[in-house]
Amino acid sequence: MKIGILGTRGIPNHYGGFEQFAEYLSQYLVTQGDEVYVYNSHTHPYQETTWKGVHLIHQKDPEDQLGTAGQFLYDLNCIRDARKRNFDVVLQLGYTSSSVWGRLLPKRAVIVTNMDGLEWKRTKFSKPVRRFIKFAESLAITTSDYLIADSVGIQEHLQNAYGATSMYIPYGAHVFKTPEPTHIEAYDVLPYGYNMLVARLEPENSIEVILDGVVSSGEQVPFLVIGNHNTAYGAYLKDKFKEATHIRFVGGVYNLEVLNNLRYYSNLYFHGHTVGGTNPSLLEAMASGALLVANDNIFNKSILGEEALYFSHADDVAESIRTIQKKSYTHFVDRNWKKIEDIYSWELINKQYREYMLSCLTQASKIKQG
Repeated sequence: MKIGILGTRGIPNHYGGFEQFAEYLSQYLVTQGDEVYVYNSHTHPYQETTWKGVHLIHQKDPEDQLGTAGQFLYDLNCIRDARKRNFDVVLQLGYTSSSVWGRLLPKRAVIVTNMDGLEWKRTKFSKPVRRFIKFAESLAITTSDYLIADSVGIQEHLQNAYGATSMYIPYGAHVFKTPEPTHIEAYDVLPYGYNMLVARLEPENSIEVILDGVVSSGEQVPFLVIGNHNTAYGAYLKDKFKEATHIRFVGGVYNLEVLNNLRYYSNLYFHGHTVGGTNPSLLEAMASGALLVANDNIFNKSILGEEALYFSHADDVAESIRTIQKKSYTHFVDRNWKKIEDIYSWELINKQYREYMLSCLTQASKIKQG
């Protein structure tokens, strides 16, 4: 297949989840003999035209000058270029800033779209923005030939809201089982002597609920908040919890080896995400041997099942901190490792994506032939 991948800032990954996914998937597709093109922002630090056998197409991205509006122009530039490439399949990762241009997508190519999370539920966006994102979601459905949902919750939403069928293919992760305690020494914590969370500091990630529970537990065990806190909401949280000196806002941790060790050696790992699909940080926590205490919702439960503890309120968080020791739940950790190996490994996810794109191409060809 000749495949174009749109919707990321580019590879190799220097930004986030979809970029990481595009990096893993594109490399795999090349090993299977496919001709793969990934669109990169012209501001991407990697400026070569190929990377590990993947063709890179740099397009003008004015986001650094125009802010969010620049994302729409970047996507427009990518789509206009894709019209000239004679792709068999165009794989779109997300839809928020691209679906308004959906009618311009190349007609010959089969359009497959990963529908991302329920972005219009994110409280960080204003109501007008959330209404637009909901509209963009509907546009993506009408301008795509096939849809991918990366969680059961997203799949159910697409069916219930639009009567749209989608293929469920989750995100992936690599199992981590090579801990080295020296990696956590810089954070002044002892193995299994601290609790933590990793998240963007946004309201829908339950950060405030979790930290309220940390305080009300009465325990003075260090709690690491990992994520960029140099935001308005981060400032609010730091001010609210400034008296709780055991809560440490340590910022983002981008060294994967360090982050894996922090997760591995934590006592409890809190995952408060309430919006989205198969959240990458959840799978990575499972793969790192963390004991999960997750927000009680369908997105998290469809992945964790009975191999986690759950919270809905700050009181639940406090109770977990007061009573739960990781050593009593090693069976949860082991079963979650097994899930990563059997269901969520990148090798399996990449294979599912390729097989689905092949099936879409075959089905579309049959439809065209009548």
